Amino acid sequence: MLSYQHAYHAGNLADVHKHALLAWMLAYLTRKPKPLSYIESHAGRALYRLDAAEATKTGEAAQGIARVAGWFAPDHPYARVLEATRAEHGSQAYPGSPEIAAQLLRADDRLHLAELHPQEHAALQTAMAGRAQVHRRDGIEMAVALTPPEPRRGVLLIDPSWEIKEDYRAIPQAMRRISKKWPVGTLVLWYPLLRDAPHAPMLRALERDIPDGVRHEVAFPPARAGHGMTGSGLFVVNPPYGFHAQAQWLSARFATLMPQR
Repeated sequence: MLSYQHAYHAGNLADVHKHALLAWMLAYLTRKPKPLSYIESHAGRALYRLDAAEATKTGEAAQGIARVAGWFAPDHPYARVLEATRAEHGSQAYPGSPEIAAQLLRADDRLHLAELHPQEHAALQTAMAGRAQVHRRDGIEMAVALTPPEPRRGVLLIDPSWEIKEDYRAIPQAMRRISKKWPVGTLVLWYPLLRDAPHAPMLRALERDIPDGVRHEVAFPPARAGHGMTGSGLFVVNPPYGFHAQAQWLSARFATLMPQR
């Protein structure tokens, strides 16, 4: 949706969940000396400032990475990218998923990023500066067109705004199609946990059509009074070995944020 800008939400707890596991997966996959493809359907601008007016207006980063950065040891891939981003762009810089991928992947890996919003697309091109192929086109359409990619090993991240309600129906269909075209790919779908649970029918469709997929969800307190997001979810097809242990470790960290009963 062209009205959505992630600058208002960058560094929130959903980003911590999604980016910590994405960074871990990419770091694991790059242990083997075989090239990878990375495809992202809704890339955003790649670099954000947590002291920008958008971020300070919502307060989500203050309740997110600013609060929980200490969870991650310095050698965790997510912590390494955070440190490198701050070293280059300042202490209030925050890496979006394209920047995380660009930092963790190697010269012979390929990155394809889609972004439709004109300002976000322009910022993404500047941030990537030749490190990725940046497409101004519908991200799901791009993912379907590019899969199976070359190299065949790789990751697809689908991370829409979910402001278009039709996405809850269309994205499971696209995931099913992509998983058949690219059976060795690691497919990662992020979705918010909202009070009225619009994701529930989508998850039922995904679990029916891709029964080997792995679902990981974390709950957290709303960032502010009246905020509707109460957690974050990932549906992962072909997760790398060790994903379950890393996800359980992260679940334990998120559990500390919830009120004790």
